[in-house]
Amino acid sequence: MIKVGLYSEDRTLHTLLASALGKEFEILQEPDEDGMRVLRAAGDCDVMILDLHSNHDSLQERIGCTQRLIATQVPAVVMADDGLRSTAFELVRTGAFGYCRRPPSIRDLKTMLSRAFENSTLRQQLETVQQQLGVPASCDRLIGSSTQMQRVYQLVHRVTNLNAAVLVTGESGTGKELIARAIHNLGSRAARPFVAVSCGAIPETLIEAELFGHEKGAFTGTVGAREGYFEQAADGTLFLDEIGDLSLFTQVKLLRVLQQMEFSRLGSNRLISLRARLVFATHQDLSKLVAEGKFRQDLFYRINVMRIESPALQEHPEDIPRIARHFLRQYGQMFQKPMEDIEPDALSLLQHYRWPGNVRELENVMQRAIILAAGKTVRAEDLSISIDEVESELGDIGDVVDIGDYHPAGSFERQLRDYKIKLAVTAVRENNGNKTLAARSLCISRAYLHRLIRLAEPDAVFEQNLHEETA
Repeated sequence: MIKVGLYSEDRTLHTLLASALGKEFEILQEPDEDGMRVLRAAGDCDVMILDLHSNHDSLQERIGCTQRLIATQVPAVVMADDGLRSTAFELVRTGAFGYCRRPPSIRDLKTMLSRAFENSTLRQQLETVQQQLGVPASCDRLIGSSTQMQRVYQLVHRVTNLNAAVLVTGESGTGKELIARAIHNLGSRAARPFVAVSCGAIPETLIEAELFGHEKGAFTGTVGAREGYFEQAADGTLFLDEIGDLSLFTQVKLLRVLQQMEFSRLGSNRLISLRARLVFATHQDLSKLVAEGKFRQDLFYRINVMRIESPALQEHPEDIPRIARHFLRQYGQMFQKPMEDIEPDALSLLQHYRWPGNVRELENVMQRAIILAAGKTVRAEDLSISIDEVESELGDIGDVVDIGDYHPAGSFERQLRDYKIKLAVTAVRENNGNKTLAARSLCISRAYLHRLIRLAEPDAVFEQNLHEETA
């Protein structure tokens, strides 16, 4: 029997679901967030149904509670009326397993609840086996089996239960917030709040009040007292994204909080203990900002206790098919347009594109492809990138597309590709198998050199491997 926690104030909905879903499901209803957390802690909740409707008295607060419940490890299905459809889609994008309309189709709801339970059970079994074998488990919603991602997993598992500051760095769109959520969800604070704050999105005049809260009348326009993000995080995790965008004045305030482990609201002298675990992130080079006088050195040392680098997507292209298929399933379900797979030529395009927007850009491309797809398979023509765009995008840095699948032997494009491969193999030989030096001699990236070598003839690849082994 699957135990379903129903987060709803509607007793009629409980009666309906308890009757319609049948003996396979046990429905336990809780009207508030605390009740749901108790239900989860008691082991009485395998799957959650989070009920949202437009006539909630405090809708924004309800949505906030729903977001915090989604951040837990129990899979959640969002049930929302048509007026909140876009909100439901956003909740699915940020972690909910799926969305169903309110009132629900009982058949579809049963299927979704069963799949959510099976998915959760399989993931738990996989993590148990990986722990027994000593293999690093995947981290929450992070996807990828490449060497770069395995390194991220290892670092995440090392810091999950440590109360030390963590700095996540990497380009925009690489999933820094997902790493922060993995640290939270895999640790002892998983049942506590996860509060994410984009420092660059808050005006300088409001940042202090937003972080630390304020009392009534603290400044012009305040109607009442308000908890800041530090208080809202409580015993959970506070994720401060784009920390490099903070002004020097705010940096001083933050440094004092980290040193004293306490803070006070604006307009109050009452000190409040800092209980949340802090995770920071930035796409900027903080050491460079320190040298330029734009970031305090003492604050940099304070937050750079443990550092995790989120790799750019072009650094681990072998993970692109798996990530793309994840988005295919996720948005196929969200758009109520089930998809089966991605055609090989489309996958080739995805793997050879530079992805300046990283995983976030790949996510947008897959959403559009699902919408445009005529059938249940994504084709190359469904993608918002084409072979010409890939070639022009990569041409400036000497990158390459495996155009053998698109152009016949003897064509100009095919001869150009073969010539690039020949140059790459020759450069590696001349540098005694040192790929870094070979890439530097051609003024191309090492990742691009790997792609060229993969396209080389088998005997050339074998000879290259011999040089690499003896380097």
